[in-house]
Amino acid sequence: MKTLYLECKMGAAGDMLMSALSELVDQNAFVEKMNELGLEGITFEAEKSEKCGITGTHMKILVDGEEEESHDHHHDHEHTHEHEHTHEHEHHHHHHEHHGMKDIEEIISSLNVSEEVKKDALIVYALLAEAEGKVHGKEINEIHFHEVGNKDAIADIIGVCYLMHELEVDRIYASPIAVGNGHVHCAHGVLPVPAPATALLLEGIPMYTSDIEGELCTPTGAALLHYFVDQFGQMPPLQMEKIGYGLGKKDFPKANMIRAFLGNCEDDGEVVELVTTIDDQSAEEIAFAMNVLLEQGALDVYTTSVNMKKNRPGIVFTCACRNEDKDKIIALMFKHLSTLGIREYVCRRHALERKIEEKDFELGKIRIKKSFGYGSEKEKYEFDDLATIAKKKNMSIREVKAMLRKEE
Repeated sequence: MKTLYLECKMGAAGDMLMSALSELVDQNAFVEKMNELGLEGITFEAEKSEKCGITGTHMKILVDGEEEESHDHHHDHEHTHEHEHTHEHEHHHHHHEHHGMKDIEEIISSLNVSEEVKKDALIVYALLAEAEGKVHGKEINEIHFHEVGNKDAIADIIGVCYLMHELEVDRIYASPIAVGNGHVHCAHGVLPVPAPATALLLEGIPMYTSDIEGELCTPTGAALLHYFVDQFGQMPPLQMEKIGYGLGKKDFPKANMIRAFLGNCEDDGEVVELVTTIDDQSAEEIAFAMNVLLEQGALDVYTTSVNMKKNRPGIVFTCACRNEDKDKIIALMFKHLSTLGIREYVCRRHALERKIEEKDFELGKIRIKKSFGYGSEKEKYEFDDLATIAKKKNMSIREVKAMLRKEE
Protein backbone atom coordinates (compact mmCIF):
# COMPACT_ATOMS: atom_id res chain seq x y z
CA MET A 1 0.00 0.00 0.00
CA LYS A 2 1.60 3.27 -1.15
CA THR A 3 1.78 5.44 1.96
CA LEU A 4 2.73 9.04 2.82
CA TYR A 5 3.73 10.03 6.36
CA LEU A 6 4.05 13.72 7.34
CA GLU A 7 6.20 14.58 10.36
CA CYS A 8 4.99 17.88 11.83
CA LYS A 9 7.25 18.38 14.86
CA MET A 10 7.62 22.07 13.90
CA GLY A 11 4.00 22.54 12.96
CA ALA A 12 2.62 22.94 9.45
CA ALA A 13 2.19 25.72 6.91
CA GLY A 14 1.13 25.56 3.28
CA ASP A 15 4.52 26.55 1.88
CA MET A 16 6.43 24.02 4.00
CA LEU A 17 4.05 21.20 3.07
CA MET A 18 4.41 22.08 -0.60
CA SER A 19 8.22 22.24 -0.29
CA ALA A 20 8.43 18.80 1.36
CA LEU A 21 6.08 17.11 -1.11
CA SER A 22 7.88 18.66 -4.10
CA GLU A 23 10.99 16.64 -3.19
CA LEU A 24 9.03 13.42 -3.68
CA VAL A 25 8.27 14.13 -7.36
CA ASP A 26 10.15 15.55 -10.34
CA GLN A 27 10.67 18.95 -8.75
CA ASN A 28 11.68 20.77 -11.94
CA ALA A 29 8.58 19.51 -13.73
CA PHE A 30 6.44 20.59 -10.74
CA VAL A 31 7.86 24.12 -10.73
CA GLU A 32 7.35 24.37 -14.49
CA LYS A 33 3.72 23.23 -14.12
CA MET A 34 3.06 25.72 -11.31
CA ASN A 35 4.51 28.57 -13.38
CA GLU A 36 1.90 27.75 -16.03
CA LEU A 37 -1.04 27.96 -13.60
CA GLY A 38 -2.28 31.28 -14.94
CA LEU A 39 -1.84 33.22 -11.67
CA GLU A 40 -0.75 36.61 -13.00
CA GLY A 41 2.41 37.98 -11.39
CA ILE A 42 3.17 34.75 -9.48
CA THR A 43 6.40 32.79 -10.00
CA PHE A 44 7.50 29.58 -8.27
CA GLU A 45 11.17 28.90 -7.46
CA ALA A 46 12.53 25.82 -5.65
CA GLU A 47 15.39 27.12 -3.50
CA LYS A 48 17.78 24.77 -1.72
CA SER A 49 18.19 25.73 1.92
CA GLU A 50 19.70 24.34 5.13
CA LYS A 51 18.46 24.05 8.72
CA CYS A 52 20.60 22.57 11.52
CA GLY A 53 22.86 21.00 8.90
CA ILE A 54 19.98 19.40 6.98
CA THR A 55 19.46 20.36 3.33
CA GLY A 56 15.98 20.69 1.93
CA THR A 57 13.70 22.84 -0.22
CA HIS A 58 12.25 26.25 0.46
CA MET A 59 9.61 26.88 -2.22
CA LYS A 60 9.67 30.59 -2.97
CA ILE A 61 6.48 32.23 -4.22
CA LEU A 62 7.48 35.46 -5.94
CA VAL A 63 4.90 38.22 -6.35
CA ASP A 64 5.94 40.46 -9.25
CA GLY A 65 9.47 39.12 -8.86
CA GLU A 66 9.77 39.62 -5.09
CA GLU A 67 9.29 37.26 -2.16
CA GLU A 68 7.37 38.96 0.57
CA GLU A 69 8.84 39.09 4.06
CA SER A 70 7.00 38.11 7.23
CA HIS A 71 6.67 40.36 10.28
CA ASP A 72 7.67 38.03 13.06
CA HIS A 73 6.77 34.36 12.61
CA HIS A 74 9.04 31.68 11.28
CA HIS A 75 6.96 30.33 8.42
CA ASP A 76 7.41 31.66 4.98
CA HIS A 77 4.22 33.55 4.33
CA GLU A 78 1.79 32.43 7.00
CA HIS A 79 2.08 34.30 10.24
CA THR A 80 0.74 37.49 11.86
CA HIS A 81 -2.88 38.13 12.60
CA GLU A 82 -3.63 41.69 11.58
CA HIS A 83 -6.96 41.37 9.75
CA GLU A 84 -10.35 40.26 10.94
CA HIS A 85 -11.05 37.13 8.89
CA THR A 86 -7.69 35.50 8.35
CA HIS A 87 -4.58 34.54 10.27
CA GLU A 88 -1.94 34.29 7.62
CA HIS A 89 -0.02 35.71 4.70
CA GLU A 90 0.33 39.19 6.22
CA HIS A 91 3.33 40.89 4.59
CA HIS A 92 4.93 44.25 3.98
CA HIS A 93 3.40 44.53 0.53
CA HIS A 94 2.07 47.46 -1.41
CA HIS A 95 -1.31 45.90 -2.22
CA HIS A 96 -3.67 43.63 -0.31
CA GLU A 97 -6.67 41.98 -1.97
CA HIS A 98 -9.75 40.97 0.00
CA HIS A 99 -11.59 38.06 -1.58
CA GLY A 100 -14.75 36.23 -0.61
CA MET A 101 -15.49 32.59 -1.43
CA LYS A 102 -17.08 33.58 -4.76
CA ASP A 103 -13.91 35.42 -5.79
CA ILE A 104 -11.75 32.46 -4.73
CA GLU A 105 -13.95 30.10 -6.77
CA GLU A 106 -13.58 32.29 -9.86
CA ILE A 107 -9.79 32.48 -9.52
CA ILE A 108 -9.34 28.74 -8.93
CA SER A 109 -11.76 27.76 -11.72
CA SER A 110 -9.58 29.65 -14.22
CA LEU A 111 -6.33 27.87 -13.31
CA ASN A 112 -4.50 25.42 -15.56
CA VAL A 113 -4.93 22.32 -13.38
CA SER A 114 -7.31 19.36 -13.36
CA GLU A 115 -10.87 19.62 -12.05
CA GLU A 116 -9.95 17.24 -9.21
CA VAL A 117 -7.18 19.58 -8.00
CA LYS A 118 -9.52 22.59 -8.23
CA LYS A 119 -12.17 20.71 -6.24
CA ASP A 120 -9.69 19.86 -3.46
CA ALA A 121 -8.45 23.46 -3.27
CA LEU A 122 -12.00 24.79 -2.98
CA ILE A 123 -12.80 22.35 -0.18
CA VAL A 124 -9.71 23.52 1.72
CA TYR A 125 -10.88 27.13 1.33
CA ALA A 126 -14.37 26.13 2.48
CA LEU A 127 -12.84 24.61 5.63
CA LEU A 128 -10.96 27.87 6.26
CA ALA A 129 -14.11 29.93 5.69
CA GLU A 130 -16.17 27.70 7.98
CA ALA A 131 -13.60 28.02 10.79
CA GLU A 132 -13.38 31.79 10.38
CA GLY A 133 -17.17 32.01 10.29
CA LYS A 134 -17.49 30.19 13.62
CA VAL A 135 -14.84 32.40 15.20
CA HIS A 136 -16.51 35.63 14.08
CA GLY A 137 -20.15 34.53 14.12
CA LYS A 138 -20.62 34.95 10.38
CA GLU A 139 -21.94 32.84 7.52
CA ILE A 140 -19.41 31.38 5.06
CA ASN A 141 -20.58 33.72 2.27
CA GLU A 142 -19.94 36.70 4.58
CA ILE A 143 -16.28 35.82 5.12
CA HIS A 144 -13.78 37.99 3.27
CA PHE A 145 -10.30 36.54 3.09
CA HIS A 146 -7.47 39.03 3.33
CA GLU A 147 -3.97 37.77 2.66
CA VAL A 148 -5.11 34.12 2.60
CA GLY A 149 -7.06 35.12 -0.49
CA ASN A 150 -4.08 36.62 -2.27
CA LYS A 151 -2.55 34.87 -5.25
CA ASP A 152 0.55 33.70 -3.36
CA ALA A 153 -1.69 32.02 -0.75
CA ILE A 154 -3.77 30.41 -3.51
CA ALA A 155 -0.48 29.18 -5.01
CA ASP A 156 0.42 27.38 -1.76
CA ILE A 157 -2.92 25.58 -1.56
CA ILE A 158 -3.06 24.69 -5.25
CA GLY A 159 0.55 23.44 -5.06
CA VAL A 160 -0.18 21.06 -2.19
CA CYS A 161 -3.40 19.79 -3.80
CA TYR A 162 -1.62 19.20 -7.12
CA LEU A 163 1.24 17.28 -5.43
CA MET A 164 -1.20 15.07 -3.51
CA HIS A 165 -2.75 14.02 -6.81
CA GLU A 166 0.66 13.50 -8.43
CA LEU A 167 1.79 11.19 -5.62
CA GLU A 168 -1.32 8.96 -5.92
CA VAL A 169 -0.86 7.44 -2.47
CA ASP A 170 -3.33 4.98 -0.96
CA ARG A 171 -3.11 6.36 2.57
CA ILE A 172 -1.79 9.47 4.31
CA TYR A 173 -0.66 9.52 7.94
CA ALA A 174 0.69 12.43 10.00
CA SER A 175 2.29 12.89 13.40
CA PRO A 176 0.58 14.86 16.17
CA ILE A 177 0.87 18.56 15.33
CA ALA A 178 3.15 20.97 17.19
CA VAL A 179 1.26 24.27 17.43
CA GLY A 180 3.94 26.40 19.08
CA ASN A 181 3.53 28.56 22.14
CA GLY A 182 2.81 32.11 23.25
CA HIS A 183 0.47 34.43 21.42
CA VAL A 184 -0.29 36.20 18.15
CA HIS A 185 -1.48 39.75 17.51
CA CYS A 186 -4.65 40.51 15.59
CA ALA A 187 -6.89 43.51 14.97
CA HIS A 188 -8.91 42.70 18.09
CA GLY A 189 -5.97 42.25 20.44
CA VAL A 190 -3.69 39.43 21.58
CA LEU A 191 -4.78 35.82 20.98
CA PRO A 192 -3.27 32.62 22.36
CA VAL A 193 -1.55 29.99 20.18
CA PRO A 194 -3.11 28.09 18.51
CA ALA A 195 -5.21 30.90 17.07
CA PRO A 196 -9.01 30.34 17.21
CA ALA A 197 -9.43 29.33 13.56
CA THR A 198 -6.46 26.95 13.75
CA ALA A 199 -7.84 25.37 16.93
CA LEU A 200 -11.20 24.74 15.24
CA LEU A 201 -9.52 23.14 12.22
CA LEU A 202 -7.53 20.86 14.54
CA GLU A 203 -10.60 19.52 16.36
CA GLY A 204 -10.23 15.76 16.70
CA ILE A 205 -6.54 15.91 15.69
CA PRO A 206 -3.78 15.27 18.28
CA MET A 207 -1.76 18.46 18.89
CA TYR A 208 0.61 19.80 21.51
CA THR A 209 2.34 23.01 22.55
CA SER A 210 6.12 23.22 22.31
CA ASP A 211 8.99 25.27 23.70
CA ILE A 212 9.16 27.28 20.46
CA GLU A 213 7.59 30.72 20.88
CA GLY A 214 5.24 31.67 18.07
CA GLU A 215 2.63 30.16 15.78
CA LEU A 216 3.97 26.91 14.31
CA CYS A 217 0.73 25.64 12.78
CA THR A 218 -1.15 28.13 10.62
CA PRO A 219 -4.82 27.89 9.59
CA THR A 220 -3.84 26.94 6.03
CA GLY A 221 -1.54 24.18 7.30
CA ALA A 222 -4.27 22.94 9.64
CA ALA A 223 -6.89 22.99 6.85
CA LEU A 224 -4.67 21.02 4.46
CA LEU A 225 -3.88 18.39 7.10
CA HIS A 226 -7.54 18.22 8.17
CA TYR A 227 -8.58 17.51 4.59
CA PHE A 228 -5.89 15.17 3.32
CA VAL A 229 -4.67 13.11 6.31
CA ASP A 230 -6.45 9.80 6.97
CA GLN A 231 -4.94 9.09 10.39
CA PHE A 232 -2.78 10.87 12.97
CA GLY A 233 -0.28 9.10 15.21
CA GLN A 234 2.99 7.20 15.03
CA MET A 235 4.51 6.26 11.70
CA PRO A 236 3.30 2.81 10.59
CA PRO A 237 5.91 0.21 9.56
CA LEU A 238 7.08 1.68 6.27
CA GLN A 239 9.38 0.39 3.52
CA MET A 240 10.70 3.84 2.72
CA GLU A 241 11.47 4.99 -0.83
CA LYS A 242 11.93 8.77 -0.54
CA ILE A 243 12.10 11.55 2.06
CA GLY A 244 11.17 15.17 1.35
CA TYR A 245 12.38 18.07 3.49
CA GLY A 246 10.33 21.28 3.42
CA LEU A 247 12.13 24.14 5.18
CA GLY A 248 10.86 27.39 6.67
CA LYS A 249 12.85 30.62 6.43
CA LYS A 250 13.86 31.34 10.02
CA ASP A 251 16.40 29.53 12.19
CA PHE A 252 15.63 27.92 15.52
CA PRO A 253 17.46 25.52 17.88
CA LYS A 254 15.27 22.83 16.28
CA ALA A 255 15.32 22.25 12.54
CA ASN A 256 12.48 24.35 11.10
CA MET A 257 11.03 21.81 8.68
CA ILE A 258 8.37 19.28 7.73
CA ARG A 259 9.53 15.82 6.67
CA ALA A 260 7.48 13.79 4.20
CA PHE A 261 8.17 10.03 4.05
CA LEU A 262 6.97 8.10 1.00
CA GLY A 263 7.02 4.31 0.90
CA ASN A 264 5.13 1.06 0.94
CA CYS A 265 3.22 -0.05 4.02
CA GLU A 266 2.48 -3.79 4.10
CA ASP A 267 1.15 -3.42 7.63
CA ASP A 268 -2.17 -1.56 7.55
CA GLY A 269 -1.61 -0.55 11.17
CA GLU A 270 -4.08 -0.85 14.01
CA VAL A 271 -7.61 -1.96 13.28
CA VAL A 272 -10.56 -2.36 15.59
CA GLU A 273 -12.69 -5.51 15.85
CA LEU A 274 -16.22 -4.83 17.05
CA VAL A 275 -17.98 -7.95 18.32
CA THR A 276 -21.49 -8.70 19.53
CA THR A 277 -23.78 -11.72 19.91
CA ILE A 278 -27.32 -11.95 18.53
CA ASP A 279 -30.07 -14.57 18.98
CA ASP A 280 -33.24 -12.62 18.21
CA GLN A 281 -32.89 -11.19 14.69
CA SER A 282 -33.74 -12.52 11.25
CA ALA A 283 -31.14 -13.63 8.72
CA GLU A 284 -32.45 -11.06 6.22
CA GLU A 285 -31.89 -8.16 8.65
CA ILE A 286 -28.41 -9.39 9.58
CA ALA A 287 -27.46 -9.69 5.90
CA PHE A 288 -28.72 -6.15 5.31
CA ALA A 289 -26.64 -4.86 8.23
CA MET A 290 -23.52 -6.57 6.87
CA ASN A 291 -23.97 -4.90 3.46
CA VAL A 292 -24.49 -1.46 5.03
CA LEU A 293 -21.33 -1.77 7.13
CA LEU A 294 -19.20 -2.82 4.15
CA GLU A 295 -20.58 0.06 2.09
CA GLN A 296 -19.70 2.49 4.89
CA GLY A 297 -16.03 1.50 5.10
CA ALA A 298 -15.84 -1.66 7.22
CA LEU A 299 -12.81 -3.78 6.29
CA ASP A 300 -14.51 -7.09 6.98
CA VAL A 301 -17.82 -8.37 8.37
CA TYR A 302 -18.67 -11.99 9.20
CA THR A 303 -20.81 -14.14 11.48
CA THR A 304 -20.05 -17.30 13.44
CA SER A 305 -22.74 -19.75 14.59
CA VAL A 306 -22.79 -20.36 18.37
CA ASN A 307 -25.06 -21.64 21.12
CA MET A 308 -25.94 -18.90 23.58
CA LYS A 309 -27.54 -18.82 27.04
CA LYS A 310 -30.53 -21.10 27.53
CA ASN A 311 -28.94 -23.11 24.69
CA ARG A 312 -30.40 -20.80 22.06
CA PRO A 313 -28.77 -20.92 18.60
CA GLY A 314 -27.30 -17.53 17.69
CA ILE A 315 -24.39 -15.80 16.00
CA VAL A 316 -21.27 -13.87 16.90
CA PHE A 317 -21.30 -10.80 14.67
CA THR A 318 -17.78 -9.45 13.99
CA CYS A 319 -16.94 -6.22 12.15
CA ALA A 320 -13.36 -5.00 11.53
CA CYS A 321 -12.74 -1.33 10.74
CA ARG A 322 -10.08 1.35 10.89
CA ASN A 323 -9.79 3.21 14.17
CA GLU A 324 -10.93 6.53 12.67
CA ASP A 325 -14.14 4.86 11.43
CA LYS A 326 -14.92 3.19 14.75
CA ASP A 327 -17.56 5.60 16.09
CA LYS A 328 -19.46 5.65 12.78
CA ILE A 329 -19.40 1.84 12.53
CA ILE A 330 -20.55 1.38 16.15
CA ALA A 331 -23.49 3.72 15.52
CA LEU A 332 -24.46 1.74 12.42
CA MET A 333 -24.24 -1.58 14.28
CA PHE A 334 -26.57 -0.31 17.00
CA LYS A 335 -28.95 1.05 14.35
CA HIS A 336 -29.21 -2.13 12.28
CA LEU A 337 -28.68 -4.90 14.85
CA SER A 338 -30.80 -5.88 17.87
CA THR A 339 -27.79 -5.96 20.18
CA LEU A 340 -27.56 -3.89 23.37
CA GLY A 341 -23.77 -4.03 23.69
CA ILE A 342 -20.62 -4.20 21.54
CA ARG A 343 -17.14 -5.34 22.58
CA GLU A 344 -14.03 -3.69 21.12
CA TYR A 345 -10.65 -5.34 20.46
CA VAL A 346 -7.63 -3.52 19.01
CA CYS A 347 -5.28 -5.55 16.81
CA ARG A 348 -2.81 -5.13 13.97
CA ARG A 349 -3.65 -5.96 10.38
CA HIS A 350 -1.21 -7.21 7.77
CA ALA A 351 -2.47 -7.01 4.20
CA LEU A 352 -1.09 -7.58 0.74
CA GLU A 353 -0.93 -4.64 -1.64
CA ARG A 354 -3.71 -4.83 -4.20
CA LYS A 355 -4.56 -3.55 -7.64
CA ILE A 356 -7.17 -4.34 -10.30
CA GLU A 357 -6.38 -4.73 -13.99
CA GLU A 358 -8.94 -5.04 -16.78
CA LYS A 359 -8.24 -7.41 -19.68
CA ASP A 360 -10.03 -8.17 -22.94
CA PHE A 361 -10.96 -11.83 -23.56
CA GLU A 362 -12.97 -13.45 -26.27
CA LEU A 363 -15.87 -13.70 -23.83
CA GLY A 364 -15.60 -10.00 -22.93
CA LYS A 365 -13.82 -7.66 -20.51
CA ILE A 366 -12.77 -9.21 -17.20
CA ARG A 367 -11.30 -7.47 -14.17
CA ILE A 368 -8.39 -9.33 -12.56
CA LYS A 369 -7.63 -8.73 -8.88
CA LYS A 370 -3.89 -8.88 -8.19
CA SER A 371 -2.25 -8.85 -4.76
CA PHE A 372 1.38 -8.97 -3.73
CA GLY A 373 3.76 -8.51 -0.81
CA TYR A 374 5.58 -10.57 1.83
CA GLY A 375 7.12 -12.53 -1.05
CA SER A 376 3.74 -13.66 -2.36
CA GLU A 377 1.79 -12.92 -5.54
CA LYS A 378 -1.84 -13.86 -6.14
CA GLU A 379 -4.50 -13.11 -8.71
CA LYS A 380 -8.13 -14.01 -9.37
CA TYR A 381 -10.92 -13.06 -11.74
CA GLU A 382 -13.54 -10.64 -10.46
CA PHE A 383 -16.49 -12.89 -9.57
CA ASP A 384 -19.18 -10.39 -10.64
CA ASP A 385 -17.65 -10.32 -14.15
CA LEU A 386 -17.56 -14.12 -14.28
CA ALA A 387 -21.19 -14.32 -13.16
CA THR A 388 -22.33 -11.76 -15.74
CA ILE A 389 -20.70 -13.72 -18.58
CA ALA A 390 -21.94 -17.07 -17.25
CA LYS A 391 -25.54 -15.82 -17.25
CA LYS A 392 -25.22 -14.19 -20.64
CA LYS A 393 -23.62 -17.26 -22.29
CA ASN A 394 -25.63 -19.87 -20.32
CA MET A 395 -22.40 -21.35 -18.96
CA SER A 396 -21.18 -22.42 -15.52
CA ILE A 397 -18.60 -20.35 -13.64
CA ARG A 398 -16.20 -23.27 -13.98
CA GLU A 399 -16.62 -23.31 -17.78
CA VAL A 400 -16.02 -19.54 -18.01
CA LYS A 401 -12.82 -19.82 -15.97
CA ALA A 402 -11.57 -22.69 -18.13
CA MET A 403 -12.05 -20.67 -21.33
CA LEU A 404 -10.32 -17.64 -19.84
CA ARG A 405 -7.31 -19.71 -18.75
CA LYS A 406 -6.86 -20.99 -22.29
CA GLU A 407 -6.35 -17.37 -23.44
CA GLU A 408 -3.93 -16.46 -20.65
